[in-house]
Amino acid sequence: MEFEAVIGLEVHAQLLTDTKIFCGCSTKFGNPANSNVCPVCLGHPGVLPVLNKKVVEFTTLMGLATNCTINEKSVFARKNYFYPDLPKGYQISQFELPICENGYIDIKTNDEKRIRIKRIHMEEDAGKSIHDQGYDTLVDVNRCGTPLIEIVSEPDISSGEEAYQYLSNLKQIITYLGICDGNMEEGSLRCDANISIRPKGATELGTRTEVKNMNSFRNVQKAIDFEIDRQINLVEDGGEVIQQTLLWNAEQNKATSMRGKEEAHDYRYFPDPDLMPVIVDEAWQKEIFITMPELPVKRKERFIKDLNLPEYDAEVLTSQREMADFYEEVLTETNDSKIASNWVMGDVLKIINEQKISFSNFPVSPKNLGKLINLINQNKISSKIAKDVFPFMLEEDRDPEIIVKEKNLIQITDTSAIESAIDNVINQNPDQVEEFKSGKDKVIGFFVGQVMKETKGKANPQMVNQILREKLK
Repeated sequence: MEFEAVIGLEVHAQLLTDTKIFCGCSTKFGNPANSNVCPVCLGHPGVLPVLNKKVVEFTTLMGLATNCTINEKSVFARKNYFYPDLPKGYQISQFELPICENGYIDIKTNDEKRIRIKRIHMEEDAGKSIHDQGYDTLVDVNRCGTPLIEIVSEPDISSGEEAYQYLSNLKQIITYLGICDGNMEEGSLRCDANISIRPKGATELGTRTEVKNMNSFRNVQKAIDFEIDRQINLVEDGGEVIQQTLLWNAEQNKATSMRGKEEAHDYRYFPDPDLMPVIVDEAWQKEIFITMPELPVKRKERFIKDLNLPEYDAEVLTSQREMADFYEEVLTETNDSKIASNWVMGDVLKIINEQKISFSNFPVSPKNLGKLINLINQNKISSKIAKDVFPFMLEEDRDPEIIVKEKNLIQITDTSAIESAIDNVINQNPDQVEEFKSGKDKVIGFFVGQVMKETKGKANPQMVNQILREKLK
């Protein structure tokens, strides 16, 4: 019997607000344990939550960017469960009336596929239990009350590869919007996977398991593929899949049982009596929509159509909003979109990755990089000289033309000077001259290299090639 997998993902994204969802405490990551707290986020008796307006705006923005319907009225609910890092004993979330519903994201693996989004809702985060500090368990409640959106997909995903692509597209959108930094290592983006199998072609869903504790998209992919294989092998051996929550162990590449999986009724949801319904009317939706930046899919299409970039270049450049912004700022100084693309994807991205810095912290300004490209196109320097100038720009972000003059790197375009260098090379290499005369045209590359060596890389390569061929003939 052939089986197929049915997968739905629950993604939690911490929102980039300065303060928490229901109080004025800081959301800054890395502060001393249990310092970003107050009676509200600790759930002391008699306190009242006050909703952070920015959370509503960010969530609505995400809903609009993922083609969701924005419900004019949504309601907060209490989700009751006990964990040591949840001081109130319940979490304020949304249940029956979420703020966003019925959206979708398109992904591309072998073919294009639409992954439907069931809902996006607002909620508060719990604290953090720490188990590996020499104690049984330590609890840090700094994270309590940090605003989250939970993005729940329909069970439209069929493999770990599709899940990886869906998460990549989702992260790209939230970082483009500037509402989440997408850092899985710091826990600002987290994913749980609900996985089941069924006979191929069947419509009824199988018993699902939930896999948690995955700290990268690749680990999500590996965990899903592992769990699909485990369930198939179990059923083929005559066993039954049990509904449970599993923890992924990245070092051992396997998932182990954590607890039985809860159902919605186990949480005893009821409307939060301290919070009014959230009303996002049409006028407010329009205000929020106006703030939306150009999203990656549209930006990629524009780069291909308006800038005549290859699809690969457009894909890479728009993969990060910071990179696309940096690239477009380079183009305010130069109109050579392809050479600018080569520099950003090559020399710039290499240093970004090696030094693990952001584009905003890159030592060379986009404008000066654009000026460097112009020097090449104006035949003032060669591409090789530009590569020599670039390290000086990394040390000190200055106009490259000034550096070229200071270092005496101006390209030689004087015909007589180039002819003199060529004559020297030809006289010193009679054997290679004979090879060229006998029809071995490839030897021209040797002569060009020798001339460039003679002129210390300063000769205009096009002029060298042209004059060299004339003299050799």
